[in-house]
Amino acid sequence: MWNPRFLLAGCLATLVLAAQPAPAVTEPALKPGEGFAITLGDGEVRAYGEARKEAPMGSLAKLVWLRLEGSDWASRSVQFRCKGSVGPFVCWNREGHGRVDLGRALQESCNLAFLVWIADAQATWRTDYGEAAGRVRMEAVFMPFLGRRLPPGEALPPLTAAWVGDGDLLRTSPDAFLRWLMEPEQSEVVTFGKRFLAGSWVEVKELFGKEGWWFKTGTAPVPGEPAATSAWVAGAAARPWWSCTCPGGVARRRVWPASAKSWG
Repeated sequence: MWNPRFLLAGCLATLVLAAQPAPAVTEPALKPGEGFAITLGDGEVRAYGEARKEAPMGSLAKLVWLRLEGSDWASRSVQFRCKGSVGPFVCWNREGHGRVDLGRALQESCNLAFLVWIADAQATWRTDYGEAAGRVRMEAVFMPFLGRRLPPGEALPPLTAAWVGDGDLLRTSPDAFLRWLMEPEQSEVVTFGKRFLAGSWVEVKELFGKEGWWFKTGTAPVPGEPAATSAWVAGAAARPWWSCTCPGGVARRRVWPASAKSWG
């Protein structure tokens, strides 16, 4: 899995914007395939590059699951021991993440932990209000990211790794995901972000001396290119909120330092 610290400079550049007295952003220098969307607290979303181009959302899907089941998982203090595989599922970290709680599973993007917790949640849905109602509940939350890719039916869809972002089922764009995150209905997602993801990177904590920011990183496949990946990061500070994506390889190492220069 790609190292999210390659995007650290971009997040730092965004955080610098929070200290500016007025929301002034110079268009960042982006390469083809890179997209960046940001709001400075005024309700306006500024989109750059390919910020409106839809692509597989990768591990950002885990934030959507927090919208659906985060309260229950947090209240039960769920835990899981990741050994790299369980049943038909294989984690991206073949050696396993070890024992994780909800916060660590989110920080380290442990697919297996989320899949096990989702399976448990779906079993509860079937018992409490039936298969069809469970599907309606699931579709209502995930519809912005499903399009028409989910086959019709009344039963819960098969649980696969695609539901935690490993595949092409769930898609979004930096602009669309930022707008979703800004909706009042997603306030709990932001709360969980602050709770579980704020200040989790020592490098940023040492530079800024505070934890008023949070962000979720992720890796996503590139349709038609089995060996390629793209990178995602979405998050917020006191004022700026942002969502961005860039292709794998050299681009992700370069784009955010260049963006920082253009904002400076």
